[in-house]
Amino acid sequence: MAVSVDTVYQRVLGILNKEQRGYVTAQEFNLFANQAQLDIFEDYFYQYNYQLMKENARASGIGLADLTRGYEEAIDIFSEQNFLVPVYANGTAQTLTLPSASASYSVPTTPTTGSDYYLINKVLLLTKYLVVQSTNTLSLVAVNTMKDSALNFSTIGVKPSDVVVNKTTSKVASVLFVDQTDTSLLYLDADIFSATGDSYCILSLSNGVNDCEKVTNRKITQLNMSNLTKPTELFPAYSNNNTVIQVYPQDLQVGVNEGQTSLGRILCQYIRYPKDPKWTYASLVGGTPAFNPSSPLYQDFELPLDDEPSLVNKILQYAGMSIRETEIAQFGQVLDTTDNQNEK
Repeated sequence: MAVSVDTVYQRVLGILNKEQRGYVTAQEFNLFANQAQLDIFEDYFYQYNYQLMKENARASGIGLADLTRGYEEAIDIFSEQNFLVPVYANGTAQTLTLPSASASYSVPTTPTTGSDYYLINKVLLLTKYLVVQSTNTLSLVAVNTMKDSALNFSTIGVKPSDVVVNKTTSKVASVLFVDQTDTSLLYLDADIFSATGDSYCILSLSNGVNDCEKVTNRKITQLNMSNLTKPTELFPAYSNNNTVIQVYPQDLQVGVNEGQTSLGRILCQYIRYPKDPKWTYASLVGGTPAFNPSSPLYQDFELPLDDEPSLVNKILQYAGMSIRETEIAQFGQVLDTTDNQNEK
């Protein structure tokens, strides 16, 4: 269960009012709350590394005292796995027009994958096509389905989590299951087919998935100079240029003229940034903002409940600096320091 933004807001205001040290507006609170959450989020990685060193020194706890596991679970809240969107010559994500293809992909961002990445764990290349080129023959029996009367999906080995790419609309979905009474019918996790005649392909997520090695731009230049060291589809590599992930070999789209595509080929596992907390209000009641959780902008913290005291302490520090009350800032800092010492 995540920390309630309203609970933290009320506690911060309660402490400030009790001490009669000033007032923080909703806008200021949201700014402080966002920074406080980022501070704690980034500290997870430092603390996780610190606990790993203690484990290696045989100085860590086990069972309920296993802090490493606790930090792993906290970080896992922000773990994502999404297919990357190809980027073309003009540097923007476009609808793929065969036979063109690309080995360049946009890094995970809110517009392309739904969230901005903090760090990338793995980049995976899918190489095995179960269906290279075929056509959807189902007009629309139900949402999140597709049908190909010419194929038996069970026979060709389609399994749950395999990747279906609608090459007509450039949409990607994962297989939920093959219909047991009609094996030419697939159920998907997204509605990517809306008309008969859309061209598609299917890639396996259980076979032919290769881990791309991360390399620097200088190293990839050296690797590509020799046929013995340059990346292959069996041993691929990638470089990250902040906005674009370049996958090697760059000719990984070989066979695109036969129906292969860049879409759905690169799967990225990454840690995303937490969503910005937003304490929203509808109107002022007697000069005081009234909490409005129905607002589309409303967002709780994404941190676990046990981080609530740290959030309050850090926000008090920022609030104290903002209203130039050193005692409030010091009060929050002392509490925060005490919490950190207890964790260690």
